[in-house]
Amino acid sequence: MTAPANPEVMNPIVTSSHAETRPTVPTGHHSVHFASSDLMVRTLGPQDALLRILAGVYPQVEVSVRDQELGLDGPPAEVAGVRRIVEDLRGIAHKDIPVTADTMEQVVTLVRGGRAPATAVSRASILSGRGRTIRPKTVNQQEYVDAIDGSTIVFGIGPAGTGKTYLAMAKAVQALQAKEVNRIILTRPAVEAGEHLGYLPGGLSEKIDPYLRPLYDALHDMVEPESIPRLMEAGTIEVAPLAYMRGRTLNDAFVILDEAQNTTGEQMKMFLTRLGFGAHMVITGDTSQVDLPRGTASGLAQAVEVLEGVDGIEMVRFDSSDVVRHRLVTAIVDAYDTLRPETGRGAQPGRSRRGR
Repeated sequence: MTAPANPEVMNPIVTSSHAETRPTVPTGHHSVHFASSDLMVRTLGPQDALLRILAGVYPQVEVSVRDQELGLDGPPAEVAGVRRIVEDLRGIAHKDIPVTADTMEQVVTLVRGGRAPATAVSRASILSGRGRTIRPKTVNQQEYVDAIDGSTIVFGIGPAGTGKTYLAMAKAVQALQAKEVNRIILTRPAVEAGEHLGYLPGGLSEKIDPYLRPLYDALHDMVEPESIPRLMEAGTIEVAPLAYMRGRTLNDAFVILDEAQNTTGEQMKMFLTRLGFGAHMVITGDTSQVDLPRGTASGLAQAVEVLEGVDGIEMVRFDSSDVVRHRLVTAIVDAYDTLRPETGRGAQPGRSRRGR
């Protein structure tokens, strides 16, 4: 008598059908509620600008608007990202801070990079006047401002447009107004002129003014223009080339060294040792834009390596996500970073690292 056939052997397709089942793509759902329709409108921006940005960055997430609620459907990880973005922008709008397209793109960049949300920024004003309010706009900018408040010497290192010099200038004016210092000293190396400075037309002031112009421009944004000549004549505000710092002791002053990547090691040491009692120093620069002669090491990169970890000195690093100029500046910085080889710790952008 023949044994009955084993159905699992006779029909192998039956046993393998489970393996051939196509896996389902997990989906998630979340909704973000708004306390008022006005808050929702301010969060989404003019003509629902945020929804257009999200559609380009998170195409797999379906966003629906109903009454005062935003519905999110799609892959769980992407839904979670969109939720963070919307809730972060809602928090900003709730503080009556305008939510612009630039603000939206900055928040999207922070969230996609796994960075702390923009609502972690206190948004406390540094200065208000002349029709504008100056405040940190990114997490690194907030850390930079906090570092200036808490340390004697602060290095701000990163690409153009991240607010390094502008925020330092605002803190200097704030300190002067609060009578925490007696004067502001703004300086930068005139490396671009080099030995050809003597061939430029005009007197010494006219020769060096073009190299100090960015400092004057920032100053005019924060101080009434008609009062600047008076303050400069009294020595309350001084704008001078780095060479003018040699041999001085700077007491009760807020001193800003701009474009510090163009200092040599000797110049940087000379500048830092000018520090007097009651003084604060902020050194800003971008180690990807060194104009020194080929073969000359940047004093900024050297100082970062030598001084990192010294008590009372803090290093704050910026990257392209901190750029607060036109959105294309961020793209330009990122594009050039892909071409530039790393040149050591002093040249690496990234999250801020504090001195201990």
